Amino acid sequence: MSTSVDRKSKALKMMLWFGLGSLIMTFAGLTSAFIVSKNRVDWVNDFPIPKAFYFSLIVIMVSSLSLFLSKKYLIKNKTKSNLFLIITIVLGLSFIILQFIGFSQIINEGFHFTGPTSSINSSFIFLIAFVHIIHVLVALFFLIYIFIKNFNVQINGQDLLGFELVSIFWHFVDILWIYLFIFLVFFG
Repeated sequence: MSTSVDRKSKALKMMLWFGLGSLIMTFAGLTSAFIVSKNRVDWVNDFPIPKAFYFSLIVIMVSSLSLFLSKKYLIKNKTKSNLFLIITIVLGLSFIILQFIGFSQIINEGFHFTGPTSSINSSFIFLIAFVHIIHVLVALFFLIYIFIKNFNVQINGQDLLGFELVSIFWHFVDILWIYLFIFLVFFG
């Protein structure tokens, strides 16, 4: 029986890593296109990165810490584990809100996603951030699912696979935003 469980665990983790690899390729393509586009005539030098993006960076890093603490308490103290899961979910939602505030800050600077008031910079920033938001929403969906399972005491020392998979995905999405933020600051 444990061999079957081990195989399932390895297979699911491998599928997750393949999925993460495809996400890496997607964002590598987007950021590469961003760099290549710097040679365009309509490129805006010194494009302002929204202040909300700076705050969202802090929020996403703290969310990784809170998820780490949730996992630490998973077996020992369900109440603390659930508390840190709720904190992670709230921080994830805050991250998304901050991203949309950042979008409105870009619009207030006079740039839009498309149309005559757009720039290649703003189009790429909207696209990159929005695609990232979609992945944060997917991760949040699974965090809520794990929270419900944990709240109903369905996660135990023998069944940590779902929590581990969600943790890997959440931390990946967090690291991805750190990379994207640094990229936009230095190449934007």
